[in-house]
Amino acid sequence: MTPVPDTPRPPRAAILLAGATIVAAAVAAYHGSFGGPFIFDDLPSIPDNPTIRRLGDLGAVLSPPPGGYTVSGRPVLNLSLAINYALGGTNPWGYHALNLLIHALAGLTLFGIARRTLRLDPSTSLWLGLAIALIWTVHPLQTESVTYVIQRAESLMGLFYLLTLYCFIRYSEPGSRGPWPWLSVGACLLGAATKEVMVSAPVIVLLYDRTFVSGSFREGFMRRRPYYAALSLSWVLLGWLVLASGSRGTTAGVNVGMDPFGYWLTQFPAITHYLRLVFWPAPLVLDYGTSLVPAGAAWPQVAVVSMLALGTLWLLARRPGPEPGRAAAGFALAWFFAILLPTSVVPVVTQVQAEHRMYLALAPVVALLVAGGTAFLGRGFGSARARWIAIPACLAAAAALAVATSRRNEDYRSPLSLWQSTASQGPGNARAQYNLGLALASAEHPDEAIAAYREALRLLPGYTEARNNLGIALTQAGRWPEAIPEYEEAARLDPASGRTRYNLGNALLHIGRLDEAIAAFEEARRLSPGNPSIEYNLGLALTKAARAPEAAAAYRRALALKPDFPDALYGLGRTLAAMGDWAGALPLYEDAARRGLAGSGVPYNRAQALLQLGRVAEAEASYAEALALRPDFPEAESELAFALSREGRIPEAVAHYAAAIRLQPDDPRLHNDLGCTLAQAGRFDEARREFEAALRLAPDDPATRANLARLPAPH
Repeated sequence: MTPVPDTPRPPRAAILLAGATIVAAAVAAYHGSFGGPFIFDDLPSIPDNPTIRRLGDLGAVLSPPPGGYTVSGRPVLNLSLAINYALGGTNPWGYHALNLLIHALAGLTLFGIARRTLRLDPSTSLWLGLAIALIWTVHPLQTESVTYVIQRAESLMGLFYLLTLYCFIRYSEPGSRGPWPWLSVGACLLGAATKEVMVSAPVIVLLYDRTFVSGSFREGFMRRRPYYAALSLSWVLLGWLVLASGSRGTTAGVNVGMDPFGYWLTQFPAITHYLRLVFWPAPLVLDYGTSLVPAGAAWPQVAVVSMLALGTLWLLARRPGPEPGRAAAGFALAWFFAILLPTSVVPVVTQVQAEHRMYLALAPVVALLVAGGTAFLGRGFGSARARWIAIPACLAAAAALAVATSRRNEDYRSPLSLWQSTASQGPGNARAQYNLGLALASAEHPDEAIAAYREALRLLPGYTEARNNLGIALTQAGRWPEAIPEYEEAARLDPASGRTRYNLGNALLHIGRLDEAIAAFEEARRLSPGNPSIEYNLGLALTKAARAPEAAAAYRRALALKPDFPDALYGLGRTLAAMGDWAGALPLYEDAARRGLAGSGVPYNRAQALLQLGRVAEAEASYAEALALRPDFPEAESELAFALSREGRIPEAVAHYAAAIRLQPDDPRLHNDLGCTLAQAGRFDEARREFEAALRLAPDDPATRANLARLPAPH
C-alpha cells in the first residue's frame, strides 16, 4: 500500500460528496445527544470551573485548576470550554454541538489520511477511505468521547493527532508546497496541550514516514531533520504540563496509591475487551470502576495481547518492499498499541479501563478490517468482486453501527438513565452504585437512593462519599435520627471533612440536640473556614439554644463572607429582635426582602418590629402582606388584631381575632384576647362567652378568671 505519486486523483466532486456523507452520518448518529445534561466529571470541569468564565482573561483560561480535574494540565481543552461558555454559558446544547463538530472534523481528517495512504486507483482509494472514516465516525465505541462532554479531551486530542499525521502526508508528497510541515508541528503542540496521549504522535509520524514514504527510519529522519526536531518540542511542552499539574493531582502515576502490577495486569483483559467491542459494541459502560483483575485470572488475555504485540514487532521488523500490505499492517497495529500504551503503562487511579481510550485506537483497527477484508475477498483491491461485496457490506455495517450509536445516546439523556445502565452492567462497581444514588436523589426518589448508597457501601465499606450521601438521602426521606450515625461514621473515615461535620450539625439541629449541633458546626467551621453556610447554621443552632449574642456574631460572620445572604440577614434581624433591638432588626428584614427572601415570615417579623417601634399603620400593612402570602397564619391574624384594638378599631380587631380562632380553635389565649376586645367595646355577653371558652380550654388560667370577674353581671 505504498503511495503512488502519479496516480490520478478522484474528481473533487466525488471527494466532496464523500466528505458530506461522513458529516451527515455523524449528525444522524448523534442528533439525539444535544439534549443530554452535564454528567459525572462534566460538573467540576464546566459549571464549577471558574477559569472558563472570562474568555478575555487568557491567563486564567490557559491555567486550568490543578488537581484531579479532567482539565488539569490541559490548557487547550480548557480554552475550548471557555469558548463554549462565552457563546452560551452553561447550556449543554452548545457543548454537545462543538463536540460533534470536533468529531466530524476528525472523521474528515481520517478520510483524508486513508484516501492518501491507500492510493491504488482513484475510485478504490476514495471508497476505501470513505468506508474506513464512515465506520469509525458512527461506531458506538466513540459515543463516550463525543456525547460525554468532558471527554472532548479525547476527541479534541484525536483531531489534533490526525491533523498532525495528515499535514505530514501532505508535506511528504512530491512537489508539496505550503505551510504543511508547520501546520503539522502546530497541531502536534496543540494536541500535547490537550491530552497526554498525544505523546506518541511524533513516533507514529516517523513510523508512517518509514513505512509509506522513505522506506527506512534513517532516510526519513535525515530528509526532514528540522521538521522532526520541531515535532519533538511537543514532548517538552507535554512534560512541562504534566509536572505543572502534579501528576494530574496525584490521580496518575506509579506512586499514587494504585498497585502498579495489578493495574498493568488489568490492561490485558481491558485491551481484549476493547477489541471485542469493535466487533460487537454491547454492552457499553460509562464507568468500569477501579477494581483490578486478581492475579492469575488474566493469563489467557495476556497470551492474546502478547501474541498481537509480538506479531506487530515481527511485521515492523520487515522492511517495506514488494509486499507493502505487511508493512501497512505493522504500522496499523503499532498505531493501535501506541495510542493505548500511555494509559496502559501509567496507572490511572480514577479508572482502570475506559471506552474513550479507544477513540483513536479504533481507527487503525477499522482500517485493517476494511482494507484487509476487501483485499482478501477480491484478491486485490481493484477487482469487481471486491467492490460488489465489500461496498454493500461496509455500508450495511455503517448503518447498523449508526443506529446502535443513536440508541446508546438515549442513555445519556439523563443522569438517572445513564447510571441505571452503568450499574446494571457492573453490579460490583461501588462507584456506579454511588452515582446511581446521586441520580435517584436528584430525581426525588430518596428511598431508592438509600438502597443504592447502601449497596455501594456493601461493596466498599470505606466509601466516605457514599456514607455522607446516604445520610443526606435519609434526611430527604425525613429519617433524621438514622442519618446521624452515617454522618458520624463518614466523619470518622474522613476526619478532615468539614462538609460531613456540617451535615451532622444539620441533622442534630433538626432533632433538637442543640449542644451537639453547635459543637459539630464549630468543628466544621474549623475544618472549612470561610464558609458562610456553616456560619449561618451555627447561628440558627445558637438562636435555638437561646445564646443570642453568640448567634448574632455567627450571622455577622456569615454576612461578612457573603453580604447578599438574605437568610443570614433575616436570622440576624430575628436575633436582634429577641435581644430587644427592634430598630436594628427592621432594616435587616427589609434588606432580606429586597434580596429575594420569599415567604410570609419576612413581612410578619417586619410587622412585629414596626409595631414595637410604634409605626402601627405600617405594621398593619406588613401583617396584611404576610396574610396575603399565607392566609392560614393565626399569629399574624392575632397580632394584627391586637394592633387594631390598640388603635380603637374594634370591629376590625374582632374580625381578625375570629379568623385566628377559626385557624386555632383550641388556643385559650386567642379566646381571652377576643374577650378583652369585645369587653372594650361594651359587648359584655359576647366577651363572657369567649372568657368561658378560654377557661374550658385552660381552667386554671388566673388572668382569664380575673377578666371574667371584672365583667358586669348579666341582665
